[in-house]
Amino acid sequence: MTPEPEFVMLQCKNPDCRFRCPSNLSEKSLPVCPICGSPIVSATAPFTNQKLARPQAVESHPVFEVMLDNLRSTLNVGSIFRTADGAGIDRLHLCGTTPTPEHPKIAKTGLGAEWTLPWEMHRNGLDFTRSRQNAGVAVISLEAAPSAKSIFDLDLQASRPVLLVVGNEVSGIDPGILEESDLVCSIPMSGVKSSLNVAVAFGIAVYTIKSIYRLAI
Repeated sequence: MTPEPEFVMLQCKNPDCRFRCPSNLSEKSLPVCPICGSPIVSATAPFTNQKLARPQAVESHPVFEVMLDNLRSTLNVGSIFRTADGAGIDRLHLCGTTPTPEHPKIAKTGLGAEWTLPWEMHRNGLDFTRSRQNAGVAVISLEAAPSAKSIFDLDLQASRPVLLVVGNEVSGIDPGILEESDLVCSIPMSGVKSSLNVAVAFGIAVYTIKSIYRLAI
């Protein structure tokens, strides 16, 4: 097992500045303060990044899969892989133009999750959606459509397998998939913008659904 890296907090000695940062910067060393140029010293003992203990695996739970419908950003896909891994998603389905883990930029935000979480590639997201519905899976699309229900008010049989669909960053989910969906839900927005970044929205949605249906994380 690879040992956890150690860090220290660095602090500027100038009492009028007191700039403070961790030692895991892109620079190998930081001899002077990047703000005022004064000497910078270690302000703490070495420490490692704190991590929660992994929960015990649950042997049986309803299948929870995710479909990425024509995403375009490798950074978003990598971030979704990492969040899906943390949430205990069973499998990611990458449809249409969604980049796959073979793309080197996905590693920037996936941080290895793209190689530990099972995934499949499908050319046609609508065909795949229909095949999952024929297998008894409930399709939940995350889209800010006028008829969408708040994700915090979902009502679905908890024992039924789930496929959560998120769509293209600009055009959203394929209208054909929306028509086929068992539920279309959205995240309520209180500001000027009408939607969130797709990776951020996915994180909110996946943990909300797991909480509502008491699915194991």
